Amino acid sequence: MLRCFNRLLLSLLSVASLVTGFAPAAQANVVVVLNSRDATIKLLDQQTYAEVATIPVGKEPHHLMATPDNKSVIVASSVGNELIFLDPLSGKVQRTLKDVLDPYQIGFSPDQKWFVSASLRLDRLDIYQYDGANLTLSKRIPLGKLPSHMAFNKASDTVFVTRQGSDQVSAIDLNTQTVKWTVPVGKLPAGIAMTPDDKYLLVGIMGADYVEVIDWRTQKTVKRIKAGDGAHNFRSLGDKRHTFVSNRVSNTINIIDQVTLENVGTINVPGGPDCMELTKDGKTLWVTLRWIKKVAVIDVASRKVIKLIPVGRSPHGVFFADAAARQ
Repeated sequence: MLRCFNRLLLSLLSVASLVTGFAPAAQANVVVVLNSRDATIKLLDQQTYAEVATIPVGKEPHHLMATPDNKSVIVASSVGNELIFLDPLSGKVQRTLKDVLDPYQIGFSPDQKWFVSASLRLDRLDIYQYDGANLTLSKRIPLGKLPSHMAFNKASDTVFVTRQGSDQVSAIDLNTQTVKWTVPVGKLPAGIAMTPDDKYLLVGIMGADYVEVIDWRTQKTVKRIKAGDGAHNFRSLGDKRHTFVSNRVSNTINIIDQVTLENVGTINVPGGPDCMELTKDGKTLWVTLRWIKKVAVIDVASRKVIKLIPVGRSPHGVFFADAAARQ
């Protein structure tokens, strides 16, 4: 009898080990896609491309990012005026933070002291103190027309914000919470990224066909890198050298060498490529296609689209936990 009980116990422990061992791995394959026009979050299986769930949320979820501890993914629902915290593995809603007005694009400073929300509709920047768990509003800064995307310097003392409606980039001092400078750039600046050496800002010029390179210390444009029409957003390859830039009008993605400041490759993608996420091994790029209600999966080595996945209207942000580094 005792031997039978021991065999049963070992069998149960083996089953439990399998469940606990494989469940997190399966959950890590969930891809989070924000459908801004549908006010939904679509969850997809990264391996099978199948739909896992559709979650209704506040109006116009546009961008999202992980918290510094990677325990949550924050979805910014701009018209819904709220932040929605998801489990990064399962995609399940953890909590909702109300009365965060018009969070369009969001970001944490590298030192994790500040959380910044660009309010595109309200023409301002909201700066919050972050204590590792809670957000406390510190200051609201009026910021011209349509403040959009943001990037930080490594010292975490400055956030740089594109102003789509006024064709400018502004630098905001996070310590004094004042505008340090504003410079003119090309038409409809959108995505902005800091080069890995902390030397230049790359700005996607959505109203043209190039990436503007700014020496942020001298506040001068040093180069325009030819890209596709509607140069919009960035996603690094995680190798501390290259970055993708999506071109919404020309339906292409370029690869930019951030050392030589040259365009070194082009990928053809239909339907208005926008936000991007890259698998940890750097082999597969997921891209939201704003105009055709789909997500593209791209084989990076061959530079070919290998799958188009139907999602909701105007898909924007995309995220999965097992992603490549962002520098």
